[in-house]
Amino acid sequence: MMLLAIEQGNTNTLFAVHDGEEWIFQWRTATDPMRTADEYAVWLHQLFEMRGHGLTMADMDGCIISSVVPQSIFNLRNLARRYLTVEPLVIGENVELGIEVRIHKPSEAGADRLVNAIGALQAYEGDLLLIDSGTATTFDVVSGANGKGGGAFEGGLIAPGINLSLQALHEAAAKLPRIAIQRPETVIGRDTVTSMQSGVFWGYIALIEGLVDRIKAEWGKPMTVIGTGGVASLFEGATDSIDRFDPDLTIRGLLEIWRRNSHL
Repeated sequence: MMLLAIEQGNTNTLFAVHDGEEWIFQWRTATDPMRTADEYAVWLHQLFEMRGHGLTMADMDGCIISSVVPQSIFNLRNLARRYLTVEPLVIGENVELGIEVRIHKPSEAGADRLVNAIGALQAYEGDLLLIDSGTATTFDVVSGANGKGGGAFEGGLIAPGINLSLQALHEAAAKLPRIAIQRPETVIGRDTVTSMQSGVFWGYIALIEGLVDRIKAEWGKPMTVIGTGGVASLFEGATDSIDRFDPDLTIRGLLEIWRRNSHL
């Protein structure tokens, strides 16, 4: 079984290939809602050739797509149909997730948040708090994990991502430059750039620590806190509020959803 998994966020899109035993390829590209199926195909064709394993898109037996960008799904679906010659599974379109969604309007739960929950349920036990740091920073509570599935998505909260904060500072203040995200050496900045870096970085650490404390207090039971997402590694070693960092949460969830819906 060769599976192409596509996980599309607002900023980046991940393409990953699973050979039935492990993930063998992973590639990222900037998310562009206007990119056509043909453009995706040319890009993927070149990446397959660069790997030199003799694999092509035609070797894929299946495709699963999770996207938070609705206008892109049409082109991603056509990519699977034209170049992989398979009908893709699209999260949110008659796909069995196998997880109870305990929020007032289950249809409003983001595909990325549910996929993360399913990925976490396969690897961890007990009640979980998932922090996904991307375009937005989401905090999601997942209950009843046993390392084999089960459990429920209990809800959570959504905050602006760290990149959005940097972008807002640059765009709204005429004298503030566009800067890269990095951990500053000191909390007190000595110039404009280090002041901005410190405010955004340590501000997000404070956001994470404060919200984790409040969520734990409200939940009232022990929780394991797991960090994931594109910039999560930036926070590793900077706070004790995150117990584990797991960059594979999403693709593990996609693989499990594929298995549940293809009877593998």
